Amino acid sequence: MNTSNVGSGEFTDFGANASVQVTDKFRIGAQFYDRNIGEIGKWRPAVDWAYGDYRFKNWLGIRGGKIKTALGLYNDTQDLGLLQTWAILPQAIYPLDLRSSTISHLGGDIYGALKLPKKLGTLSYTSYAGGRPQDPHGGFVLALASVGLTMHSYGGWVQGEDLRWNTPVKGLLVGASFMNQHITGDGVLTGSSSGITYLSGLLKLPVGSLEREHSKKDDYYQYYVEYAWRGLRLDGEYRREFRDEWVGYWEPSSTTMAVTFDAISDSRAWYGAAAYRVSKRLELGTYYSRFIADWRKDPSPPTNHVYDRVASARIDLTNHWYAKIEGHFMNGYGAFDSIRGFYGQQNPNGLKPGTNALVVRTGFNF
Repeated sequence: MNTSNVGSGEFTDFGANASVQVTDKFRIGAQFYDRNIGEIGKWRPAVDWAYGDYRFKNWLGIRGGKIKTALGLYNDTQDLGLLQTWAILPQAIYPLDLRSSTISHLGGDIYGALKLPKKLGTLSYTSYAGGRPQDPHGGFVLALASVGLTMHSYGGWVQGEDLRWNTPVKGLLVGASFMNQHITGDGVLTGSSSGITYLSGLLKLPVGSLEREHSKKDDYYQYYVEYAWRGLRLDGEYRREFRDEWVGYWEPSSTTMAVTFDAISDSRAWYGAAAYRVSKRLELGTYYSRFIADWRKDPSPPTNHVYDRVASARIDLTNHWYAKIEGHFMNGYGAFDSIRGFYGQQNPNGLKPGTNALVVRTGFNF
């Protein structure tokens, strides 16, 4: 995001999907997706998801392929704008920058739903494991490039669980998700697209030095609640992400690591949202989200937080065509690797502590 007073229309995405119920128990489907959001995506089409789903019983099913990842309320439905009030989901939890890396995994799921005794509601579960997709045009790679590190690869193994309880209280859902990643990456120290060699200077290593990293611990803990009553919907989520990455650098002419260290961060994010369906064609909503890049540090500097106050209106022009108008009033921009929309490449004169944005978005399905 450019924090100067400049508007941009560089926000376009497109998805096309199809699914077939092959038998009563077996279903297959796939979705292709493309986007251009500033420096992210750049019109490089990808398979969002493509999998087969076999359901033995209500309480047991399996999926295999490239599968949407169950993480919180909206991760596996963030591509379905027709179902959502917001033009942009709360970025504290669902950053657009990381969408292609978090929306799916290449592997398998076990899932099901259990009816609880004594009318205590329904418990749904998902357990999954697989590979995390690499995105050479996503936010993580862009963030590191802004400080002079070009990544050649970044991906790895992911596994997790999601448990959600449809309670006996009509319209009330509560749930929890856990995800563990083991990520490996390698890159090279370069000048950034804006000529920055920050890491090279900080580490006192020449441009061209090589980098390698791997996860020692990379865990997500997420908790969520949703309540719907008539035209009213309330929801909120909390996420903690703890990352401990071993990082090493060496010069190409040497086989010995010149610099090694652990890169540790403990980020926290949460939001609260409310939306009300005023009429068949109009829905109004608001949310407030907070992201703190490292909980161990003072959150007050703009380099350690992104707070976002949002007001939104959704207009359903037809049953298949909608428009959304949304105001964002943001404070802070986070650390360089927060990956929440703020990058040095787009802000060569520096980032401002406050940013306002008006988002006008339209979409259709058929």
